[in-house]
Amino acid sequence: MRQPATLPALALSLLLAAVAADATSPATGSAPILTIPDEVERQVIAWRRDIHQHPELGFQEHRTAALVADHLRSLGLDEVETGVGETGVVGILRGGRPGPVVALRADMDGLPIREQTGLPFASTATATWEGREVPVMHACGHDAHVAILMGVATTLAAMREELPGTVMFIFQPAEEGSERGGGAEAMLRDGLFGKEKPDAIFGLHVGPLPTGTLHYRTGPAAASADSFRIEMRGEGTHGAMPWGGTDSLSAAAQAVLGIQSIISRRVDITEVPAIVSVGSFHAGNRHNVVPAEASLSGTIRTFDPAVRERIHRLVAQVADGAAASYGVTAKTEIDTGYPVLVNDPQLGAAMRPTLERVAGGQLHEAARATGAEDFAFYAEQVPGLFLVLGAVPPEKPVFNHSPNFTIDEDALRVGVQALGQLAVDFLNRP
Repeated sequence: MRQPATLPALALSLLLAAVAADATSPATGSAPILTIPDEVERQVIAWRRDIHQHPELGFQEHRTAALVADHLRSLGLDEVETGVGETGVVGILRGGRPGPVVALRADMDGLPIREQTGLPFASTATATWEGREVPVMHACGHDAHVAILMGVATTLAAMREELPGTVMFIFQPAEEGSERGGGAEAMLRDGLFGKEKPDAIFGLHVGPLPTGTLHYRTGPAAASADSFRIEMRGEGTHGAMPWGGTDSLSAAAQAVLGIQSIISRRVDITEVPAIVSVGSFHAGNRHNVVPAEASLSGTIRTFDPAVRERIHRLVAQVADGAAASYGVTAKTEIDTGYPVLVNDPQLGAAMRPTLERVAGGQLHEAARATGAEDFAFYAEQVPGLFLVLGAVPPEKPVFNHSPNFTIDEDALRVGVQALGQLAVDFLNRP
């Protein structure tokens, strides 16, 4: 059953008054820990379950966007803009006093995965993806991210008169990417930072870590993500007479071995880690035919722009060398994807006391993530800080993108408190 999109009017007015009374203080550099009323937590859980049951793929998040926009309008935000980056939503809350601009971001899209959690609100949704019908699931926790940020908007709207500055709520499509790229780029192309350029931006992601813990690291925190495709072209021939042609399959196989050894033999991984993985290999149709064409593709993950550039060159060099040794030709294409996500060191240091207070002794330094996050595009333009929120109990360590992925909903309150407190304390900095 679909949960209500907004709180009833009377309940909301009482709630906002309670939040405002408990959460504000003079602008002395930081506010006390925000109080998240039980009613807000219950609503955040309801939103999360509703969004989980109705997932949508990248740039198809029409229902989710409408839910978000309706809620932001019900809070009386100064601006609510839809259709940013196709399906993104942006809300602007201007405080009662002048001050800086802080942005908070949540991603909205699901994945083409068939859910196997058995939850009473499990997804049975399908959608069209790359020309075919696929199942859809929130297998990465974006349902939680959206619900958390809606809860933050509720909390901060209650104290708008005491806020010295402006809060930008960014609900982004297609973080998981699509054939048209990712949602962060799309929103930026649509002028996301045109009217209001933030002085800082914060975001978080749920992960399979102890519930309620917070994790982050400054500097390079998540890898860039590029893909490559290599096509070998030779001359096909009978498998019983291989000398009659040129063997694209063997050239491609040699290229696989060479590419897989780039990191172990050509990159100093004691300085900066990197990954190159071949993920697909296609050649031929029959056992007795040496194919004229072969292709392979893979991914490149790095934490340093110079290393990223070098690996791009080495992949092409290896492919060309393998092709030449078999008398075939190689065509290498590298698609540049998400950049390295860099958490601003100064912003991270400044906000660490906030995170320590919110986490209550459960703040940890995160390991580098070899996964990618298009929050990196925002962090290239303004100082950014991206956190990981532990949301899976130790007895259920299911990784993101699994058909069995789910979260411990007790983490949602911590998520609302963390993002809300970061915004308030940033705006109140002396």
